[in-house]
Amino acid sequence: MTPTTSGGRHATPEQSLAPQGVWAEFKDAVALRTVGLILGVLLLQLAFVLSYVGAFHAPTPHRIPVGVVAASASSAGQSAATQTAAGLNALPAYPIDARVVADEGSARSLIERGDLSAALVINGTSTQDTLLVASGGGASVVSAVTEVFTEVASGQGRTLVAQDIVPLQSGDGRGLTGFYLVIGWIVGGYLVAALLGVAAGSRPANPRRAYFRLAAIVPYSILSGLGGALIVDQVLGALTGHFMALWWIGALLVAAAATVTMAFQVLFGVIGIGLTVLVFVILGNPSAGGAYQAPLLPAFWRSLSSALPNGAGTDAVRRIVYLGSNGISSHLLVIAAYVVIGAVVAAGASHLHHRRGAAPASPLQAP
Repeated sequence: MTPTTSGGRHATPEQSLAPQGVWAEFKDAVALRTVGLILGVLLLQLAFVLSYVGAFHAPTPHRIPVGVVAASASSAGQSAATQTAAGLNALPAYPIDARVVADEGSARSLIERGDLSAALVINGTSTQDTLLVASGGGASVVSAVTEVFTEVASGQGRTLVAQDIVPLQSGDGRGLTGFYLVIGWIVGGYLVAALLGVAAGSRPANPRRAYFRLAAIVPYSILSGLGGALIVDQVLGALTGHFMALWWIGALLVAAAATVTMAFQVLFGVIGIGLTVLVFVILGNPSAGGAYQAPLLPAFWRSLSSALPNGAGTDAVRRIVYLGSNGISSHLLVIAAYVVIGAVVAAGASHLHHRRGAAPASPLQAP
């Protein structure tokens, strides 16, 4: 029977099928899985905004380690240093973690090693004190410390002169070169792993292919570390004098990002790329201590700083270039742990999928 319209007129076949055809075409063009992926992208986007703005919108110093030194070794001088340190530790919100240091030479040594961010040398014969700082250890920390000490000195009727004993290299504007170098290495690491997944399926067809992919990461990491070190040293002269150390920490960072990305892809398919972005971009970059070092970040991002390759790598590069490589062992262990765990998980998950007889996920299939 020919369908009719509400007014009794006969409807054409095109009119009767049009709504159903449009809906079917829409479902074909925008599948339920596609909607899910779009929602996932939206969540990542909002998480990006929340993480970056949350980390950077109100930088506040938190227990920055500083020393207090009496220029005079007399009992009066030592008493003044002790009282000053106690007053600094009692400031609201605890911006400073102050301790008395025996003499100026010891304070300089601790700053040059990165154990202290600054030191106040109290002048016993005038009202002008000296603040020893290290912009190479973190320019934003120096600004925060200088602001706190200037305010305290002003309240006591004293003046302050700052002396930078670990200055930035001339090509390292605002001390951000190391941060961007680390970010470049990490981006290269997760992009090469994602590319391998897109080219031949998120999950390798068998464990042997997983090992091939892991092996391919090795020369890429070495070349990437070499390229980054060449650019910042020989090409641009931004960070000079530490070429070999930068090369190999760069290779380690690239390998960390690549193996973790591969592990996520083997475990979760194409969704693993989104998880990689979450770890390395949304959480890793704002907590890395680039524009604002860890002591100026809110508690959540501060706690992540040295636990992720971004922050561990950024502080390691800063310490290699400016602080005599002191304190980098823990950072190297963190980065190496990501390499090892990522490789083990990627290989182990590939074996598990193969034993279960799971078909490899194509780049556009659900995991």
